[in-house]
Amino acid sequence: MSKDTIANILTSIRNADMNKKRTVRIPYTNITENILKILLREGFIENMRKHQESNNLFFVLTLRHRRKRNRKGPDKTVLNLKRISRPGLRIYSNYQRIPRILGGMGIVILSTSRGIMTDREARLEGIGGEILCYIW
Repeated sequence: MSKDTIANILTSIRNADMNKKRTVRIPYTNITENILKILLREGFIENMRKHQESNNLFFVLTLRHRRKRNRKGPDKTVLNLKRISRPGLRIYSNYQRIPRILGGMGIVILSTSRGIMTDREARLEGIGGEILCYIW
């Protein structure tokens, strides 16, 4: 049985979002750090900080909650995460066939030879790679 750290990240964020939690703790890895930097830069999460507790590094994320217009009540995020390429079935794409999520409203996170990047960055650089996840 193998560990899928990317699926664990996405599931932790999705569960915290559904339970209306404001913060999430995620274990530290280099891949995790790169994916979370993209989420922060694209505005899907509000804040990210590295924290150490008894020789264990982890990230503490602050999720972004938006209030729906013309509605009173609890805040709700507009955040959907879907894992695409997984350890049992890898999905690759060249830069011309990278899918567009909601006509460009969402992002695709790719693992390329030049690091982890979004679909827009990969198209600009003209490189493809492994499609890790969709976020919209």
